Amino acid sequence: MGFTTPNLPAVDPAVFLQQPLMDRLKVLVLKWVDYGYGVPRMVHLIYLVKLVVFYAICGVTIATATSDLPAFWHVAQWWDQPIVYQKVILWTVLLELLGLGGSWGPLAGKTKPMTGGFRFWARPNTIRLRPWRRIPLTGGDRRTWFDIALYVLLAATVIAAMVSPPDDSGLVSPALLIAPMVLLVLLGLRDKTIFLAARGEQYLPALFIFAVLAMPDMIIALKILIFTVWFWAGISKFGPHFTSVIPPMVSNSPAMPLKWLKRAHYRNFPDDVRPSHLATFMAHGPGTVVEIISPLALLLSPWPWLTYVAVAIMVGFHLFIISTFPLAVPSEWNALFAYAVVFLFVGFPNWQGFAVWDMSPPWLAVVFITALSFFPVLGNLRPDLVSFLPAMRQYAGNWASALWAFAPGTEEKLNRVTRSAGNVVDQLVDYGYTPDDAELFAQQILGWRSMHSQGRGLFSVLLKNLPDIDSRSVREGEIVCNTLVGFNFGDGHLHNEELISAVQDEAHFEPGELIVVWVESQPIHRKVQHYKVIDAALGVIERGTWQVADLVAEQPWLPNGPIPLTVTFRSG
Repeated sequence: MGFTTPNLPAVDPAVFLQQPLMDRLKVLVLKWVDYGYGVPRMVHLIYLVKLVVFYAICGVTIATATSDLPAFWHVAQWWDQPIVYQKVILWTVLLELLGLGGSWGPLAGKTKPMTGGFRFWARPNTIRLRPWRRIPLTGGDRRTWFDIALYVLLAATVIAAMVSPPDDSGLVSPALLIAPMVLLVLLGLRDKTIFLAARGEQYLPALFIFAVLAMPDMIIALKILIFTVWFWAGISKFGPHFTSVIPPMVSNSPAMPLKWLKRAHYRNFPDDVRPSHLATFMAHGPGTVVEIISPLALLLSPWPWLTYVAVAIMVGFHLFIISTFPLAVPSEWNALFAYAVVFLFVGFPNWQGFAVWDMSPPWLAVVFITALSFFPVLGNLRPDLVSFLPAMRQYAGNWASALWAFAPGTEEKLNRVTRSAGNVVDQLVDYGYTPDDAELFAQQILGWRSMHSQGRGLFSVLLKNLPDIDSRSVREGEIVCNTLVGFNFGDGHLHNEELISAVQDEAHFEPGELIVVWVESQPIHRKVQHYKVIDAALGVIERGTWQVADLVAEQPWLPNGPIPLTVTFRSG
């Protein structure tokens, strides 16, 4: 792997691309074990500069310069100032709104251009996805000038609050936070893509807390907010899916140069690449400690020593995630949380009147915990109703996901769609890759998907439904979605039949040319997942289920054939 060149599988691309799909998949998986995605080191450097200089230094500079505080290098004089925390939140919201935060750049399928976001969301007639059909005045699937006005006005009000001087209490004026909250809700009811990109499920409650609570209740409520994010994320990892997340994440980390340690996360490389006992321990040992026990300690601890240990654990947890460069690239979110844990629990410790039992009145803490737990509970029981982001299932491996399979020569029809970027292979060719190398590099994501449990189910459905699968162009749904709507953070709800219908309006695929296999997240109380087969021209043509236990028992390349499927509906 070079600074400007990728690490590709050691194959002849022209020969490799003619092999059967599952043979290719095995090569891609085994390569991922040792090298991960294999992007050029230059890409990692770009993300680090973006995080440190553009996000952290610029964000703190804006926060301190507009709050009558010393410059960013005087850390001791601003790190525990509530107005800095408020403005860092607003800065993060702004970057996410503009598409400059998560789901940005080559690791999210954006090579040329690297930004979707504002370049796409501020244009009329681009694809708009509503969250729920029954909400009045949200019909249609294209952005109007009304949607664009809401979006631009939302960004402007966030900027206004961010650069405003302190009010009499030394904080951002609550009056300046009302408009961003109202606009984010209104926009979110019409356009779930932008709401999710802005991480509205976490930052909207923060803005509400800033607006309605005074010190010290504001700090206590913010502690409850970050606790619920961690706690429900931890709960979501109980089950078989999360264990499969750890090995490919570790393999993708440029901070992990030891090949033997990467392979130790797999049972018996290269014959058995299911998660090893080490990976299982890392997932459900330290993983549980980090996201359930440590947050409980932070929320309830009256002892400095325990609080400081838990703070160190949580900071290390978020820095570790940053170091692995996950494909959705939520670097800013993780950096913010690393700062938040220090600001909230060291700057305002429980033993100085900032504990959950110090809230006034005490029952208000119960109200906040209950309200903030509503969508996580609903999302775990009915994942079809709630995105995995409000359900707080980050990194759980239990997400709605999909694979798109194009008949030979038909992928180009996507270029008829008003979209944020071209096909990933075309982007790479424009960047300078040869067509074969671009295709080989793009297919590496298929190996990554199959290393996660439900990927094996998706490939099983493809194999059973498409006899010509070896000749088709198979693409990861999340990456295709990114080129179509300018964002994706791993949420398959952004590329289900509603997106496919919107795409079909312009692409005009013939029956059989584009087949999408799609699966919903596993409910926390069920042992099956529900899948769909969607023909872009015909709609849903098959529904069924599979047993999650069958997924985790198989190798990513399905040497024993497709897993058992139970068909519950088939058209025609």
